[in-house]
Amino acid sequence: MKNIRFHKILPIAAFLLAFLSCTNLDEEILDESLTGTGQAEAVSGSIAPVYGMLRQVWLHTVNFGLQEVASDEGILPYRGGTDWFDGGKFLAIHQHLMTSTNSLVGDTWTAIAQTLSRAVLAEERLRLEVENGNSAAQDALYEMIAMKAYLNMLVLDNWGLVFKKNASDQLSEILRGQEAISYIETELLSVVNVINSNKGPGRLNKHAVSALLARLYLNAAVYRDPYGTPDFRTEDMDKVIQYTNEIISGPYSLSAEYFELFDDGNDKNPEIIFSLDQRGVLQNEHSRWAYWPISGDLIPRPEFPNTRGTDAVGVTPDFFQTWVEAYGNVDPADADARFFKENTIIPENLKDLTGVNPTNDANHFYTIDAKQFEIDRGILRNIIWGPRKDGSGNIMTDSDGKVKIYPVINRRSSGANIRYVDHTLKVDFTNEGSLHNAGYRFSKYQFSHTAPDCCNFSSVDLVLIRLGEIYLMRAEAKLRKGDNAGALEDINTLRTSRNARPAQTPAPLNSIDLNVLFRESGFELYWEGHRRNYQIRFGKYEDSWTEKNDTNVNKRLFPIPQRAMDGASSEPGFLVQNPGY
Repeated sequence: MKNIRFHKILPIAAFLLAFLSCTNLDEEILDESLTGTGQAEAVSGSIAPVYGMLRQVWLHTVNFGLQEVASDEGILPYRGGTDWFDGGKFLAIHQHLMTSTNSLVGDTWTAIAQTLSRAVLAEERLRLEVENGNSAAQDALYEMIAMKAYLNMLVLDNWGLVFKKNASDQLSEILRGQEAISYIETELLSVVNVINSNKGPGRLNKHAVSALLARLYLNAAVYRDPYGTPDFRTEDMDKVIQYTNEIISGPYSLSAEYFELFDDGNDKNPEIIFSLDQRGVLQNEHSRWAYWPISGDLIPRPEFPNTRGTDAVGVTPDFFQTWVEAYGNVDPADADARFFKENTIIPENLKDLTGVNPTNDANHFYTIDAKQFEIDRGILRNIIWGPRKDGSGNIMTDSDGKVKIYPVINRRSSGANIRYVDHTLKVDFTNEGSLHNAGYRFSKYQFSHTAPDCCNFSSVDLVLIRLGEIYLMRAEAKLRKGDNAGALEDINTLRTSRNARPAQTPAPLNSIDLNVLFRESGFELYWEGHRRNYQIRFGKYEDSWTEKNDTNVNKRLFPIPQRAMDGASSEPGFLVQNPGY
């Protein structure tokens, strides 16, 4: 492994923040190729560090957490008065009371800036390779141009600006509004018709670039005027439809089993367009989106006794209520395959826990082969089941070596009253609502069967772009143009495609409007980092929800971190703080 230096990557001291962050963004340099990741071709040493650093951007406690906790989807209390306070950053983000010193905002800025700096350097090196006759570098160059645009879209979405920069010795030009849109558009259009269309989901390809263009045009009304009422232009919606049409008619297909999108082996799933590859040189990774919300008392992989959740983000009662409102008297678990999949099959004679005492329930279990045990998926509610450890820290088994599965005992905030983990609908910032068991939980990603040491070595890629989102974008563009029938057809195609479990296949809708479409986007894309973006575009971000009443439109954008403002102080006017901070 070569120690690749990253000097003069982003301009002036402003981007020293990429190296002065208080978070753990270690400069781990990856091997100079992506060989071994399951992808056929070796690439320049410039490209692997860019894809490698993308994992920092999408850490649960970086951009992913920022998007989820700022929305009406997830909430992270100060658990039991002992866990997840972290200076109050999650509380402030959820309440939209963040300031420029909030470290969740700052760490996200740092990670994106650092990855963008790598992409700038990679582009520069690859251009030189192409000029020197290395034809193999050409497609990698297209990928890095697309990656720069992708990262700049994250900056635009979070802070309302982009960094225009094509060489490491240049001073970045900061663009906002239409200028920012036009710059990203130009970058993506320059590669969309020439970039490789055959790469796997762990690499940017033609279809991913088309998806980014569709996202850009769909959000253009917000990006032009982030604080006003969006003006969705017909020409933008036409372009959304153009690029989503191309993708939908391409090589991808919707996954009949919804949760296979988030399983081991999802690198082969035909719905996924672009994902964060967690194999090969990127394999030493924890399943960050899997374990973050799960109970810290649940052992999801009995083969590896140290695996567990962290009792972090809970499902807001408000988000759960959207499912209730959609399905009325029918439990959403029975009506929609995206809401829940039962994997932990509890025998009928054990389901009734009335009178069962957690301190004396040694015989209240069933057994299963360790590798066959899977926790339930989707939205977890009420009492959960899983393995237990004996006094020596070993998984309890029967005489045949099968794992004993019990109701999970709450050992994290149970105090003197030992009880089972019972995930309640109530989760908020009160003492009761902050207990470790409080709140339903997201269980969208499988705990990989190759994930020892508390979820390291995951084989589950993190999904960043998939066909389900493409159908939602096309439906929205059609609806905003007045084509209700076309929008309804797309949404029903998406809903009814999740038919691997026929009894839970969502029924087609009879009608659609913007509120129904927004609701459907939540059902399809929850726990994938999209909710904040959708709330802003649909005019829902100033609404009130659990523990959040702020209605300030300035909070649609995050504050530029104070560390960045301080770093840029030697260049007056280079960085201007966003309004309201």
